Amino acid sequence: MVEKGLFNQNVIAVIWDFDKTLSPHYMQSPLFRAYGVDESAFWSEVSSLPAYYGRGGIRVQRDTCYLGHLLSYVRHGRFPGLSNGRLRELGGEIEFYPGVVELFERLEGVVREGAFADLDLRVEHYVVSTGLAELIRGSKIAPLLAGVWASEFIETPAGPGEDLTGAPKPGEISQIAGFLDHTTKTRALFEINKGINRQSGVGVNDSVPEEERRVPFKNMIYVADGPSDVPSFSVVRKSGGLAYAVYDPASTEQFAQAVALLETGRVDGHGPADYRAGTGTDMWLRLHVRQIAERILRERKGTFARKVGPGPVHLQE
Repeated sequence: MVEKGLFNQNVIAVIWDFDKTLSPHYMQSPLFRAYGVDESAFWSEVSSLPAYYGRGGIRVQRDTCYLGHLLSYVRHGRFPGLSNGRLRELGGEIEFYPGVVELFERLEGVVREGAFADLDLRVEHYVVSTGLAELIRGSKIAPLLAGVWASEFIETPAGPGEDLTGAPKPGEISQIAGFLDHTTKTRALFEINKGINRQSGVGVNDSVPEEERRVPFKNMIYVADGPSDVPSFSVVRKSGGLAYAVYDPASTEQFAQAVALLETGRVDGHGPADYRAGTGTDMWLRLHVRQIAERILRERKGTFARKVGPGPVHLQE
């Protein structure tokens, strides 16, 4: 009996950073507007935190120290009543670059064309971000996402000796449940690779042969805007996937940054964060999703030819 693999490997994963990639603003902007908090002052304070805590002999992570500062704002009454549910509501106010939703749908449509239709191929979109998971889950792209990796909060932490058989009590966010920074983003890539979000009982450190993983890296495209994504660009490209850098079309500095990423071999292409049909970014992504699908088709045909021997035929004298 021929053993079936763990997964069909029929998924092409497009993995997105969020801030400055899908949205021209930091995703937390609706939160500051809703509570009348000066956004620039908050981020200025955050940028000073590593040096401030360093003078006390405490090292904090630059990418994620804003999470603790946000909780300080909650404790000091600047974000009264801020819960995970409220964050999800505010996610509905996040603004996106033009054409994001339509591009997601166009990329999914590529693998439903012609010869690909019989392969049951799928394009899945993922967000891997140092931002807030609940904001992303409340945004308009949430129904189109196969998974979200981002930072999360606990509302009411379990106390010592508390009965843990029920559900946690609702309330204001008060504790960090988990976070991503620019290095731990790569862990999320391996979780997508191994299908951890789709297959219970598989852990990120479990040994799963490359040929058995749900989404091979060569079936991935990673899209992001900046140098902080270099570790993720590297992991995807080293294993045969593709990396694409986007920039704000109105920013010469961001354009120069994307060019530098391409010139130094960090990415395979770059283009504006304008996802409308016919833009360079739209065409690049559709082209490469199609090329990945064509390669999967060739591999399937090759496997079929190797495993199915030709039957006997009548010979003519």
